[in-house]
Amino acid sequence: MNTHARHDVHGDVARRHVTATAPGKVNVSLRVGPLRPDGYHDVASVYLAVSLTETVTAVARDDGRITVGPCPRHVSLVDAHDVPWDESNLAHRAAVLLRERMGLDPETHGVDLQVAKQVPVAGGMGGGSADAAAALVACSALWDTGLTRSGLAELAAELGADVPFSVVGGAAVGLGTGTDLTPVAARNPVHLVVVPADGGLSTPVVFEALDRLRAEGTLDSPGGVEVNQDVVRALALADPLALALAMDNDLQTPAVSLFPELSDVLDLGLDEGALRGMVSGSGPTLLFVARDEQEAERLATAVKERTGIEAIPVHGPVHGAGLL
Repeated sequence: MNTHARHDVHGDVARRHVTATAPGKVNVSLRVGPLRPDGYHDVASVYLAVSLTETVTAVARDDGRITVGPCPRHVSLVDAHDVPWDESNLAHRAAVLLRERMGLDPETHGVDLQVAKQVPVAGGMGGGSADAAAALVACSALWDTGLTRSGLAELAAELGADVPFSVVGGAAVGLGTGTDLTPVAARNPVHLVVVPADGGLSTPVVFEALDRLRAEGTLDSPGGVEVNQDVVRALALADPLALALAMDNDLQTPAVSLFPELSDVLDLGLDEGALRGMVSGSGPTLLFVARDEQEAERLATAVKERTGIEAIPVHGPVHGAGLL
């Protein structure tokens, strides 16, 4: 088991700990079906894991408690004040679920989860899901469960639609509610710029706006959803122009209707030479496609200089959750 000794804050007790990382994601295609009777939507999404990662250190506790909070040793690059550091946190829920499913003694198998964040909060990039994925991997190693990556991904599906993808990483098609994953054979990177917005959008609220716009006839209401095969091919070829031409997102119009300032930033990115700009997932994070790494860095600098908003060059696909 990959564990390491450390001293706690009192300096007198050595406690085992394991550190894992997991990537954030963007949706380079997101097609949404009609509202189902159970309140969910079928989706056909193409996920891309990108080079913004969450880091979770699982520190053993022998009192059975599970706690979660900011990591004192790894610096977070985003403001995590809005993160719920309580039992509702997805990383906390992941540890509880793993302990229950493995039948571990809740009196002795506790853990202190310390989280360092790079993925924007409430930005549609799956930062909370990445926390959960990293927590599953770290706690699995700490508690020596022997679970495989596929076993962890199966468990992750109980935590949320984006968590299994953060476990497996790479690029994948997600069907159903997004948890039915099929890998995409994408080996070479594409380069993007992600632009987090100053403020978040609630995913359920964006879906509600989509349903309302469709009911009003402002947006077409499809009978079903199909995978965007042009996006899949573009990722397989690592062709940025083909990707830019093929990307789509059914949630972009409702997201922009709720956050109109996004439209101005999208126009600015195109003005600065992006091949394409789009809302990622339910937003409000935006993504721009660049021709190569150098162009992504130039575009990120230009967007930041003109708007004052942080713009981050990233690439994908990257590996899923793993031990550090």
